[in-house]
Amino acid sequence: MIGLTAPEGRLDVLCVGAHPDDIEIGCGGTLLGLNRRPGTTVAGLVMTAAPDRRKEAEAALPQFFPGAAVQVLDFPDGRLPAHWDAVKEALEESARDRQPSVVLAPRADDAHQDHRLLGRLVSTVWRDALILHYEIPKWDGDFRSPNLYVRLTDDDARRKVALLHECFPSQAGRDWWDDEFFSGVLRLRGVESRARYAEGFSTDKLVLDLERGTAR
Repeated sequence: MIGLTAPEGRLDVLCVGAHPDDIEIGCGGTLLGLNRRPGTTVAGLVMTAAPDRRKEAEAALPQFFPGAAVQVLDFPDGRLPAHWDAVKEALEESARDRQPSVVLAPRADDAHQDHRLLGRLVSTVWRDALILHYEIPKWDGDFRSPNLYVRLTDDDARRKVALLHECFPSQAGRDWWDDEFFSGVLRLRGVESRARYAEGFSTDKLVLDLERGTAR
């Protein structure tokens, strides 16, 4: 195990999600930690949102990272692969506006077809960014072993769970939406990274600067 640090200076982060709450479930704790890093900006791109969930999607990310800009598109939920060309163009249009240092996106082998498509496309659109694929626990049982962990403070872990309830009241009736579920994942990844709480990510390519101890 080797510890890495983010490079000094400006850090522009783009979070890509297929649905409202994907980003916050997958990397909300990491975003809370980034609040304490000077020179960091965060933007979000959410591909689908039913009318009753659009306001949740627009309001949630700024709660995790104040000042975050969020764009919510209107692709049909569960049908992103059928709109491959339009999804790719939407990502490329976003890339014309911003060239982030880090892109946070779903895993390329996620069991959900919408997540999986985004996970595969982001690395073809942002070739010079560090792509970190977050995980979204679900009924399908598609968890894998991460190869990168972000340790969370106890406060950030608790705050993440509290904000998920606060920002996404439409999901409260789901049988999996509870404190034990979210905290359990954070605790598991914490054990795997010799911390109390952590979020897990996967990445296909890292460039390591041995002198600075940073990766990109």
